[in-house]
Amino acid sequence: MGHIDSVAIVDQGGIITGWSDAARRLTGYAAEDVVGREARELLADDPPSAHAVARLHGVVGVRHRDGHTIELALRAFPLRDARGGARAFLVTASMPGRPEPTVAEQVFQQASLALSAFDTERRVLWLNAAAQRLVGHAEDDLVGRDLVDFMPDDDNIERYLRHQEQVVRTGAAVHYEGYGRPAPGGREHAWNVEMWPVRDASGEVVAVGTAAFDSSEQHWARQRMVLVNEAAAAIGTTLDVVRTAEELVGLVVPRFADFASVDLFDWVVRAQGSDPVAGEAGIALRRVAHRSGTAGTPETVAGPGEVDAYPPYSPPIRALNDGLAVLSGAGEPEFDRWVAEHHARGAALRERGVAVHSLLAVPLRARGTTLGVAVLARALRPDAYAADDVALAEELASRAAVCVDNARRYAREQATALTLQRSLLPQRLPGQSAVAVAHRYLPADSVAGVGGDWFDVIPLSGSRVALVVGDVVGHGLHSSATMGRLRTAVRTLADVDLPPDELVTHLDDLVVTLATEKGGGEEIAELCATCLYAVYDPVSRLLSLAAAGHPPPAVRRSDGTVELVAMSAGPPLGVGGLPFEATELVLDEGSVIVLYTDGLIEDRDVDADRGTAELLRALGDPIHSLEATCDAMLKSLLPERPRDDVALLLARTRALGADQAVDWDLPRHPGHVATARRNATEQLERWGLDDMVFVTELIVSELVTNAIRYGDPPIRLRLIRDRALICEVADGSSTSPHLRRARVDDEGGRGLMLVAQLTRRWGSRQTRTGKTIWAEQPLPPGQ
Repeated sequence: MGHIDSVAIVDQGGIITGWSDAARRLTGYAAEDVVGREARELLADDPPSAHAVARLHGVVGVRHRDGHTIELALRAFPLRDARGGARAFLVTASMPGRPEPTVAEQVFQQASLALSAFDTERRVLWLNAAAQRLVGHAEDDLVGRDLVDFMPDDDNIERYLRHQEQVVRTGAAVHYEGYGRPAPGGREHAWNVEMWPVRDASGEVVAVGTAAFDSSEQHWARQRMVLVNEAAAAIGTTLDVVRTAEELVGLVVPRFADFASVDLFDWVVRAQGSDPVAGEAGIALRRVAHRSGTAGTPETVAGPGEVDAYPPYSPPIRALNDGLAVLSGAGEPEFDRWVAEHHARGAALRERGVAVHSLLAVPLRARGTTLGVAVLARALRPDAYAADDVALAEELASRAAVCVDNARRYAREQATALTLQRSLLPQRLPGQSAVAVAHRYLPADSVAGVGGDWFDVIPLSGSRVALVVGDVVGHGLHSSATMGRLRTAVRTLADVDLPPDELVTHLDDLVVTLATEKGGGEEIAELCATCLYAVYDPVSRLLSLAAAGHPPPAVRRSDGTVELVAMSAGPPLGVGGLPFEATELVLDEGSVIVLYTDGLIEDRDVDADRGTAELLRALGDPIHSLEATCDAMLKSLLPERPRDDVALLLARTRALGADQAVDWDLPRHPGHVATARRNATEQLERWGLDDMVFVTELIVSELVTNAIRYGDPPIRLRLIRDRALICEVADGSSTSPHLRRARVDDEGGRGLMLVAQLTRRWGSRQTRTGKTIWAEQPLPPGQ
């Protein structure tokens, strides 16, 4: 259509109801001169009927206000009501014989942007070719019609109308981004829309111009970038395989998919094994997470944790086999077959009226290993997945796969370290009569891994017992392995029966040695550990202890009083060069000793003093049993998810009275060997151990004779009846005896050999006043 000079509105009766300013300039008539008159009165020729005037089309003579006749090209366009009927006509007039459209007019008509013009009543005045293609109608069918007559009634058109009304009301241009679908079922598009007012010579707004640019490609590229950026922050927030899968499906539904699932190989979930190969019969995968935009998740038949079997032709297995994303949808034979043969899935979808029409199966691969497959499906949104969606899905799956693999590796290392640590801790505490014990070990709930906390209960000679608790600084396999070496060293040194301060000194030397070892030409990282070593003697009720940088134990005495043992902790193991001091205290029978690692009393939010005070308060509560007290202390002192390992050891002391332990002082004279034998024989008879008299006399003779011959006073004989019959001979000499095989012509040297043959075990230990040689014999059955 050529240039439009003027516009008038004529009702069905031929009465003029609207008159434009351009019509005034063309004919000389003002609006007040013609509105309300019949349109045929303005015609120069014989006026036809009113209805014929409304249908005029072509060149017609029109009387100018000054009396002369002008030739105008008239066109009438029906203005339809909601029922489709013509309620009025829009009549346009232009000068006939106008030249061909100018280059400028052709530029606007052929522009790739959708250009359009509307009057202030939102009726169509003009559309270029791109706008006609956008709305799917020709210009002749739209001019004069209201916009709502041919546009779908949705949020997009309402937004469009609001902005158009804003331009008319304010006279200011508006720019916004709109969305919609050019055709039903098509992919949603995005447009950058610009609206501006069109003014006449007087500055009054007479129309609204609109330009719409299809920015779908840029919009979806921007949305994909936003999704990828969000994935970097939202996926992999924890080192947990299931949580990582849940984060992936939570990110893509409903923004990118109507349904999403993550299925992994079982060995990935269990953090062990290797990558299986899908065979002809397909493979079973374990569902880890899924999410749906439809209530009830009708798209799936396998819940989280369950196994779903996929046939070899299904998209997920094809993706696993090829290592590439598989795009499929309704109408493809393999896709339709998969849905149809999976009766449960097909029935669930049909019942809910959900039809999956497009699907993406993307393998989860990280570091050359296939971990599982992610399935993305669309059912609610009409647009199918396209090539750019495949690229986005592969990017998201790649990020998720790396996070899943990290979580799997961490879980495997965590399980390995925890298994190692538990194997290095006491599996079963040895039998002994000095104390009743209860213990707890809690690994840290931390990404740093398990730590190096440990505890031990070691039976010693003379019915004594050693209580040990230690902590290697750091976490992970290295700390666990170091803990195992230190625990072994402590047991070895304890077997030598060293006093606590000497044992800790030897342990410190060992840690210094470990820290300076060289392997592969590089120095091993610095080691640091703490340890508390305590020895309790049920005969004397003496507790001797020494510590290397470790928190002191707490004691609850038999009368209910609670105290923290005052002792010098000394430097941590590995510092070297500083002495360690022993502390001794006598405990009543029934006292409770509490040994622990710093994880029990220290936390990021709790300092050691506050934690110690809380420990003493918890220990002051009534003790019904050691096991219950362990649980109560952990519940009272620890957060729900402790950040550090915790080792806790409780020991209730027992005492061996005069009916179980007797001793005699012996002068240094050979004649008192017989006295020692007689005293031992009489005591065994009182204990009802007559069957053990002969062997015990031999042991007493040998040990007392050696003490008198080679030792120094004071000499003391002690018999202990506990889990075994223990014979001890102490003297003031620090020279330790050595077992050797006597030659045929030797007159002596056979005593200790005889003792070793007659007893279950024997040994010697250094004391502050000399040494003690001891020997144990098993009690007869029933004793």
